[in-house]
Amino acid sequence: MLPFLAQAGPNTEENLLQVITSVFSRPDTLAHPDKLMPHLQSMSVIWAVVFLTAGLVCILNGYKFYKPVTVTLALLIGASVGWALGQRIQAESYITAGCLGALMAAASLPLMKYAVSIMGGLSGSFIGANAWTSVGELMATSAGKANTSAESCWIGALIGLVVFGMLAFILFKLSVVLFTSVSGSTLAVMGAMALLLQVPQWQTAVTQSMTSHVIVLPLLVLVPAIIGLILQESQPEAPAPAAPAGAKKA
Repeated sequence: MLPFLAQAGPNTEENLLQVITSVFSRPDTLAHPDKLMPHLQSMSVIWAVVFLTAGLVCILNGYKFYKPVTVTLALLIGASVGWALGQRIQAESYITAGCLGALMAAASLPLMKYAVSIMGGLSGSFIGANAWTSVGELMATSAGKANTSAESCWIGALIGLVVFGMLAFILFKLSVVLFTSVSGSTLAVMGAMALLLQVPQWQTAVTQSMTSHVIVLPLLVLVPAIIGLILQESQPEAPAPAAPAGAKKA
């Protein structure tokens, strides 16, 4: 069942876990569209639709469903790490992926606050790394120099990890809204790109558009993330349940 669910497109032998590990093999993946597009093209239509749908749900109602979103992300992260580990130690990758994914998903339930903090930190790391490389590319282009910021993207990733990870303990709702908006926007954009790349007549145009400049893909992810952040923050808090009529005040 797991190999079938992980299967990717018909034009490649890559499966979903291979696509995920390849796409997120570096934290500033959005700033390297030339390496990202081939992996998105190998994603199947089914998983592209799933990514797009799940991403839109996270953007619009991520805070409302933050617990299942957190558990699902923990499952995907654990499965991807387990897959990569299985490939490295030459073990059965589906077994290591399933075990580690199930372990991280189960652990995130009783440790939800810490899981949210970790997800917020990872989202901040993702934002910081891509911003570091993208801004460095813009500055290098304007100065007529070669861009070397990609080699030090770990600095931006570390800054984002610390800032957004600590934010989760101070402003819980903002942290949840932020990481669901960023992760949802990333999934939705990647799902949409994968769907567009399934049409042979559009592949060249889409690839050229995405690789025309390093800032294009980060902007496509940033704008929906900001829209999701605004929409979720503007939603009213759910009212607390009323106490029973006969209950006494403490």
